[in-house]
This record gives sequence, structure tokens and C-alpha cells, in this order.
Amino acid sequence: MATHTENTADDVELNALAAGGRGHAVLPFQQRLPERGRDCHALIAELPTPVDGTAVRRRLDEAARQWGDSRTVELWETAVPASQDSPTARERLRKEALRPVRDDPFPVRAVLLRYTDGTAHLVLVTDRRRVGRTALGRLAKVALSGVGRAESVPFPVTDAVATPSAPWAPVDWGLGDPGRHGIVTGRRLALPRGAVSGRLLLGAVALTTARYRGEGTVEVGHLDTESGGTVALLRVGEIDEEQGPARLLALLDGTPPSPVGSELPAVGLVEFGADYHMYVAGLAPVFPLTVHCTERSDGTVEASAWFDEGMVSPHVAEMFCASVERLAALTAEEAGQSALTNVPLMTPQATAEVLRLGGADRRLGEGGRMDRRFEDVANRFPDAVALVDEDGELTYRQLNERADAVAAGLRNLGITPATRVGVCLDRGAPLVVALLGILKAGCAYVPMDFRYPADRLTYIVDDAQLPVVIGDAAQFPDIPDVRVIGLDELGKHGDLLEATEAERDASPDDAAYVIYTSGSTGRPKGVVVPHRNVTALLEATSTDFALGPDDVWTLFHSSAFDFSVWEIWGCLLTGGRLVVVSYWTARDTDEFHRLLAEQRVTVLNQTPSAFAQLVRADQSATAELSVRLLIFGGEPLDVQLLAPWFARHSPTWCRVVNMFGITETTVHVTAKTITPADVVAGSRSVGRALPGWSLSVRDTRGRVLPPGAAGEIHVGGAGVADGYLGRPELTAQRFVIDEETGERLYRSGDKGRLRPDGLLDHLGRLDNQVKIRGHRIELDEIRSVLAGDPAVTAAVVVVGQAPPGDAAGSRIDAYVVLDPDRARDTGTRQVLDNARRILPDYMIPSTLTEIDAVPLTANGKPDVPQLPPPAPAGSAVHGRLTEERTGAPSGGVGEEILGIWRQSLKTDVGRDDNFFELGGNSLLVVHVLTTMRERGLPRIGLRDFYANSTAGQFISLVEGVRDSAVPSGNGAPLA
Repeated sequence: MATHTENTADDVELNALAAGGRGHAVLPFQQRLPERGRDCHALIAELPTPVDGTAVRRRLDEAARQWGDSRTVELWETAVPASQDSPTARERLRKEALRPVRDDPFPVRAVLLRYTDGTAHLVLVTDRRRVGRTALGRLAKVALSGVGRAESVPFPVTDAVATPSAPWAPVDWGLGDPGRHGIVTGRRLALPRGAVSGRLLLGAVALTTARYRGEGTVEVGHLDTESGGTVALLRVGEIDEEQGPARLLALLDGTPPSPVGSELPAVGLVEFGADYHMYVAGLAPVFPLTVHCTERSDGTVEASAWFDEGMVSPHVAEMFCASVERLAALTAEEAGQSALTNVPLMTPQATAEVLRLGGADRRLGEGGRMDRRFEDVANRFPDAVALVDEDGELTYRQLNERADAVAAGLRNLGITPATRVGVCLDRGAPLVVALLGILKAGCAYVPMDFRYPADRLTYIVDDAQLPVVIGDAAQFPDIPDVRVIGLDELGKHGDLLEATEAERDASPDDAAYVIYTSGSTGRPKGVVVPHRNVTALLEATSTDFALGPDDVWTLFHSSAFDFSVWEIWGCLLTGGRLVVVSYWTARDTDEFHRLLAEQRVTVLNQTPSAFAQLVRADQSATAELSVRLLIFGGEPLDVQLLAPWFARHSPTWCRVVNMFGITETTVHVTAKTITPADVVAGSRSVGRALPGWSLSVRDTRGRVLPPGAAGEIHVGGAGVADGYLGRPELTAQRFVIDEETGERLYRSGDKGRLRPDGLLDHLGRLDNQVKIRGHRIELDEIRSVLAGDPAVTAAVVVVGQAPPGDAAGSRIDAYVVLDPDRARDTGTRQVLDNARRILPDYMIPSTLTEIDAVPLTANGKPDVPQLPPPAPAGSAVHGRLTEERTGAPSGGVGEEILGIWRQSLKTDVGRDDNFFELGGNSLLVVHVLTTMRERGLPRIGLRDFYANSTAGQFISLVEGVRDSAVPSGNGAPLA
């Protein structure tokens, strides 16, 4: 609250009047206040008895004449049917004091409230920018006693009305409800008497704001109630928490106020001295969260806060104010000696409550082994279909027997339990058989996509120390001392050896798989995940998602992408039927939609990027889908993507769930059911932690942050992986021990904020890692590969901005500085070809632009905004095209196709250009083919596109298909 009185018997504040008491435990008031009240202030004076209203009116008129105004001050008298100390009187006084003046030429409203006990209050309300606090106080003094001369008070009575205050800046950490904008709540701050000064309180406000914002530099608003209500900014420089409070206060003293820009900051301080009147510095919050402070003559400080619930939620405001109280009191006690980093933002009790909010108190039982759980399912449903691919079906009994044969074959090769075994197979039933067989042998599988470049495959084999890879020896690199064996050959030895004692004693703590993710050093890193993590994931989700033998799942994703872990084992460990989606079907959305309908798929897992294309196909499809559970993962979800889906599929029979997860925490961490209301609200929530998982948001020092404050997401609980294979230092950096609980946590590198209800908002990455089309990519790995080329002297890699709502438009843009001697005959095209030998397709830059030098900021970092517009990959010099576009058709099908390519790639296209070298990707291929069908052009298959990816070749293909089309019965060509 903003006001107080010094001479009343019960030391009543206006906020206490509003609540009918002076307690600090409850919010003193909550009321909808007009926004124009931000520019007004009020003064409340208790009149001496007996009350002479006529004398008060005469003195006000005399004051107006002395100020040179010919008008009289109208005094409104109101009889309140209650005594002054009654709730009725307090409520009436509160309403009168918080009612702003209109935009009248004369800027003061005077109201005399008379009570039944003979007492009265004079309430003066005015525009703070036209009448300062000193002038208002002197006017009250004249009105009450006639003492003093009004002409000595600067009181500009004009017909002009001051311009409105600047709008508020967004308060990201406030978590306010826009529907409650204008509803203001007041809360008194409990400060130790005599220990806290206004200056120290300002320091506590600045430090609290800095911690909520996660930045050392912070802006705090400041209102001068004397000089026309001028609002200024205090831009507090970098706060060094290794220093003590004295350094912070010196920093504040050395920060001169500066003018406010286009927006007022989230938090501000209003200071004023004590007098014998009650004073309200603002009839509504001047800032979204406004701290009012007054220093009394005895050195004590009284403070309170008002906040607009449309900008700051009551829960967040309560914790913010509690932090200000705590920081102010503790820094006062420390007398400037202890470092600020030792002053916690929250009490241990509040910290424990926030951890419980994130799920720290929810635990699961001991998880089991994946292979044993599968065997239990196979024993219960031996004749049920477990697996379907293009070549046929396998029952649970057949899948179990074939996996047993693989396990026996590994034993015959001398592979002992706990050995890591590579798998490099295309999607199909053999892939699933191999993975299950490796687990049954007591080993851990290391999946590799056979489309990876040879260099990457070789690196993974060496790093994981794989003695055996199940795959096609003709397609896999020849690596010394590594045996590449086909699944059929391995299965031939399946009856030679029985399971060893070590396999029978295998533990849920054993590693189940090692999946390699992008690494900032230029090489991927392997994440080791034990059996118990996967079975815990199923325990945490099976009941909620009602997973069971009636479900049909798809295996849509590469086994080298951890989303496949959820697809394969989520299905097979709950008795469902797994439909393997071939590589080409997964990339042809019409074919994929047809497969979903034909197989009556009930559980569908998608990255948002892939689903964006499926939605488009679904809108024109006639086949009905049976999907009851649609799960998103792999990358952030823009809920607007779901609008057309909900228009066709009711959420009452198809549940849509957004799940945030990380390879290092076993696929999924949270779950949030998305509704049409979330689409309208544009929700960024990824839900609450799964049972057995825990979430906390922490600052750079690992301290738990309260709800609303943004920081790094830390994950604990049942899903935390064992660490990085052969990387103890990196493991120690990312997998840390929580000092609060002793629990092992994974530092995700993701930015987020926890909400008061336990929901998590995902706010992107803190580092140089991105997710594009579901793939986790370290931009530094791409930069390292480019910079390692002998022709490159420097490289920068950034993410190009996608058009709103078009996930297919996200791309990787790279810039290189070339060595003029080495790159004379090669240029950027050769650099890109060299990168393809190391990086997988999804990490190849869509554009590669040569620049003279990397622009740098004052801190020596790449100045990304100063980079030129990207040029198509392999054909750029100094940010502009150098290859001439020749041979472009002048019209017809060829010109229409080139137009579609230009629209999709957002660049010029000639007949000699290759779609993928110009930045194309699998999603843009689907976009092109879909657009062609919508325009009535011949239907082209996905494989044919990839085989004819040069514009001239593709145009010839389309023309050939068109010319060879057989006329239908009505004379129209068949597409």
C-alpha cells in the first residue's frame, strides 16, 4: 500500500482501512481500479472537531482565488451513517480516496466525509502531474486551519490536461491473467523496524527483480511525487553477487535517473516522506508491481506493494514481496559483509514447496528390465500381432523366438553381457528383432541410421567401442576389428548356446541403449540409458494414457532418434501392435495418412514439423482416422498448428498431448493435454512432470527459482540417464547433485519457468543448441566441421527464421570466410560437399554464404544481425548469387514448377539447380508435391522426386508423366 498516518491513535493505513484491520497475513485489499488512477494521487486529512464545513469551503475558495483562478473549489459533503472506526466508514473512505479525477480543467476534487461520531475526513484528489505532493499538502493545511498562504505553492491551474502515462512493458515472470487487468491487490511489506532504509529497500527490490529476470542488469522505475509526478528509470548496472550489499548500494547511488522510454518497467518504487496526513501516491499501480515506501522521522520504514493482477498473479506477487522482505532484512543484518550470493531468494520452507510443486515428492517403484517385461507380455498374448511392416506380420510369440535367436547368435560370436552392440538397419521388422535380441543377450544396443555419412558411422563405432554391428556389410564402412553381420546370418546360430548365468542375473540398472546426440565439440556424444528408466516411463504413463493390447502404434522415427524408444517399447511393453512406417512412406504424407487409416492406428507420435504436413493431407483426405491419442515431442509445439486438426477431430475422442523431453532424461519429462482453449490462448505450457520425474527452474548458480522466474530447467527422478559414454568431465558438468535434496539432476540447457500450479512453460534454449524437424542440433558442431575445412578460416552458423506457422521453413544458415589461396578453385560448393561427408543430412546447412569477415560485437562475439542475407547453399559469394540462371522455360508446366520451387525455397531457381543444394529438405519436398496436386499437376512420388532433384530433370519427369497419362472415361487425364 501507499499511504500511512502518523498521528492517529491506531496508526491506520488506508490499506488497513480497506481490510478492516492491520494484519499483514492477508492481502489488505483487492479492487478493480480505473487505469487513469495511475496518474492521480490523494491526500486524506482528519478534520478537528467540531467540524465546520462552511469554513473549509471558504478556505478552499480563497486558495483558488490566490492561485489566480476565478472558479471556486466545489466541496462535496457526504454523511456516512457510521462512526469513523467502523468497517462501513473505512470502506467509504477507501472508495473515495481511490476514485481518480476526471479530465477537468480544474485539477482538484474535494470531498468531506462526515461520520455519526462527529468526526470527519477531508479527501483531496488531483492529477499528480499537475499538482505535486507538496502543493497538495499545503492546500490541505490551508483548508483545515487557514494557516499558510496558497500563493506560495506552485499550483498550475490550467485548461490543459497532461498526456497519459507510458504503457507498461510486458512482465514475462508475472504470469498475470489478462482477463483480470485492472484488478489491483495491495500487500503490506513486513520490514524490521529501524533496520531497513529506503535506500536498502530499493537495493532489495533491484536484486529481487534481477533474480526474477535472470539478468545482472536491471531497470527499476522511480516516481518523484514532488516534481509533477515525474517517472524515471534507474538502470542498475551489472550486479555482482560475489560482492556484499554495500557494493550494490554504491551501485545504486552511482546510477542517475534517466527518462522513461516507450514503456514503463515491470517494477517501480514510489518514495515519499511522512507527514500528519494519509497520502496515496497513486490511485492505481504506477508500475505493474509498485512498491510504496515512506521513511518516518524516527528512521523506520513502512512499505507496501500494489500490483495489477492482469500483469502479476497474486501467487507470484506474494513470493516476490516475500523475497524483497527477506533480502532487505538479511542484507541489513549482514551489515554489508556477506556476499549477495549467500542471501537466498527464498526460505528453505518456500524452496521445499517449490520443489514439491515440480514433483520432487512423487516417486515410482523400482523399474524392471525391458526384455523381461516384453517376455511377460508375450506370455500373456502369444498369438496377438506384435509387429507389422511391408513384408508381413509377426506375433508376440514369433517376435520373442526370433529375438531369442539373435541373442543366442550374439553369444555364439563371443559377445558377453554388458557389451555394446551396434545396429544399422532400415526401418522394418528386422530392426525391432535386432534391438530386442540385443537386450535379451544382456547387451546394450547402439542405433545408427544407415543414411549417416561414413565418417559419422565410423566415429560412433570407435567411440562406443563396438565389436559387432548388425547391418549390411556391403553398405557399412570397413572398420578394422569390427564385424558387420546381417540379421539372417546372426539368427542361424541361435540354437547353439544357452543363456549365460550373467544374462540370467542381469539387472534393471544395466544399460539398455546408447543414443548419440549432437555435440558442441564437433562430434556427437553417446547418452547411456538403463533399462529401469524405460520401464519407469511406461509405469508413469500407461494408466493415464490407457495404453494396452487394443492399441495400434506406428514406428515413424529413426531408431537413432530417441522418440523411437517411446514408439517401440511404449507399444510392445503394453501389448499393442506396432506398425513400422517405411522411410519413403514416412515422407509422403498422403501415403502415411492412408496407412494410418488402413491400419486403424490409435496412438500416433509426431514432431510438430512432420505433423504440419500431415494436417494438410488430413484436410483433403476422405479416409477416417482412428487415432485416439496424438502425442507431440521432439521439438517445441506451436499450438496454433492444431486449429485445423480440432476442426475435424473432436478432443472428446482424440486426446492431444504435448510432451517435453530430452534424450538424457529418457524421452519424455512432462505431459500436457492440449484443448481448443489452449489453441485460442496460444499456450506455451508443456505440462507437469510425469510421476517419478521432477522439475525445477534454477539460475546460473543452481539456486531454485520461484514460479514465474525464468531459468534453466533441471530434471530429476526416474528418467535421468547414467551420463555420457566415455565423457566423465561432460557428465559432471551436465549431471549434477542438488545441494537442496542430494538428488542427481540433469541440467537441460533449456530455458523455462514454473507456474504456481506446477505447469512448466518451455521458453527455448539457453545455449547454441536448436531443434529442427525434431532433431537436436548443436550449431557449434556444424560450425566446427565447417571451420575444420582447410579452405575455411572462420565460420558462423545460425538458424534462419521460419515464416509464422510454417515449420518447414526453419533452416540452418551458415557463413564462411574462405582462404583465398586454398579456395580459389573450390568455393563454397566444395566446402558443403566436404561437410556432407561428416554431417548427417538433417545437419547440412540449407544456405552457405561467403563473407569477407565475421562481424563482431564489442564483446568479440559474432554480430548476427550484421550478417548479410543468406544465399543458396553452394552458390554464394559475399551474400549474393553468382551463378547465372539459364535455360528457364518461358511458360507451361516448367515455369509453373519453377514458380512452386521458388515459393518453397524462397530463392531464385534455374533448370540446373538442385533442390537440396538450394536449401530444400524433406518437409519442403512434401510442400512442393502437395502444392502441385492442389494445382492439378501430375502426381509424383516421393522417391521419384529424390531421384530427380535437379529442376530440369524434375520438369522432364513431370512432363513425361503428363504426356503418358491414360485418358479416363470422361476424357480427363488421370493424375
